[in-house]
Amino acid sequence: MNKNNYTPHPIDTKNVGLPMELQALAEDIAKNVHEVWASGRMKDGWTYGEERNDAEKKHPCLVPYEDLSEEEKEYDRNTSIETIKLILTLGFKISKD
Repeated sequence: MNKNNYTPHPIDTKNVGLPMELQALAEDIAKNVHEVWASGRMKDGWTYGEERNDAEKKHPCLVPYEDLSEEEKEYDRNTSIETIKLILTLGFKISKD
């Protein structure tokens, strides 16, 4: 496959609403997405830095989720919401015991 001709084809979830009862789950997943990302970066030797610097492995988002800007949180929330919507689109049900 020619990498220059790659066109993403995500499964269409735009007609799937996120039920209110899954809003808290979406936020929990978003926080965990950040924690997994940060953990991986730190294992690779990255540390906090005011500005991102790939050569020095510094990143401004290596902070607790609660300390991220709303813009950064939205990035993680989008990932979690789209994941939940995909699960629902594929016919799975999400329930809490």
